[in-house]
Amino acid sequence: MAQVIVRNIDDDVKAGLKRRASQHGWSMEEEVRQILRRAVSEQTQTRTKLGSRIAARFAGAGLDGPLPELHGESITPMDLGA
Repeated sequence: MAQVIVRNIDDDVKAGLKRRASQHGWSMEEEVRQILRRAVSEQTQTRTKLGSRIAARFAGAGLDGPLPELHGESITPMDLGA
């Protein structure tokens, strides 16, 4: 097993870790291990990309064709007649 030493932790962060550990009924060291495990496992989950999330949100709203991709192209703003 590897070891990690973290220096210069703010006192309020340390106190918060102690409180959380106490609430869970384990040591502060175990609390830190649990937090790190969760953080790493969340990162490894695949996130749906923004375009796919937008398409899913508007699915069934009448858009039948694909949208053009505008990589590096300039877009002319609409004239609102102001």
